[in-house]
Amino acid sequence: MKTLVIIPSRMSATRLPGKPLLKINGLSIISHVSKKAEEANIGDVIVATEDQEIIDDVRSNGFNAILTSNKHKTGTDRIHEALKKSNIRNVDFIMNLQGDEPAIDIQDIVRLNDKMLKNPSNIGTLAATIKDNKNLKNENIVKVITENTLGEDNFPKGKSFLRKSEQIDNIYHHIGVYCYSKDSLEKFVQLSQSKNEIENRLEQLRALDNNIDINVSLAKSSPIGVDTEEDYLALKKIMEYKNL
Repeated sequence: MKTLVIIPSRMSATRLPGKPLLKINGLSIISHVSKKAEEANIGDVIVATEDQEIIDDVRSNGFNAILTSNKHKTGTDRIHEALKKSNIRNVDFIMNLQGDEPAIDIQDIVRLNDKMLKNPSNIGTLAATIKDNKNLKNENIVKVITENTLGEDNFPKGKSFLRKSEQIDNIYHHIGVYCYSKDSLEKFVQLSQSKNEIENRLEQLRALDNNIDINVSLAKSSPIGVDTEEDYLALKKIMEYKNL
């Protein structure tokens, strides 16, 4: 079974334009993510982007990148185009890593990939324990409710994804890493955006609305994503202190 890791990235993020090329320890954020993906050693790694500056940076640091259309509505559409443009054949699974999470835990990536290899599933994703119940009402933290309590050894289905909740049982902090079976990715990109997806601004609801299961693997912790300048400065400080 063969996995291909694709990292969608673009310069035009609304809250922090140009963030993929912001530096931490002399390396851009997108190249840090590429390095983590390579270190996970689960398959070939490609950055998919509409921006030549990102292509140049990634390649200058020894990683692979593919130029994609600037018309894509979602990162999933972008990874699908990159899959089609790559010359990598016989791919069974496509791992979609977020380009703005340079502190993602390598073991979480490996564990998700292992679970996809051992448990036939349409889509797999990650979630971590919520340590502070105040986060249940924080709309910037996406939550997933699972069929069963999440443990290291199981891979339950996600029942719903939401931005705020009163529920405290079987609810976890969703981490936006996805591993698609090739067939599921092909099917997903052909589907129209669902009403649920548009209203909640959550692409994964399109899958559930069309009866495509998403199974959930427990992550050690929630990585800090870079959405604002404050996020960037906080993460930069941590990663420079730990020399990551």
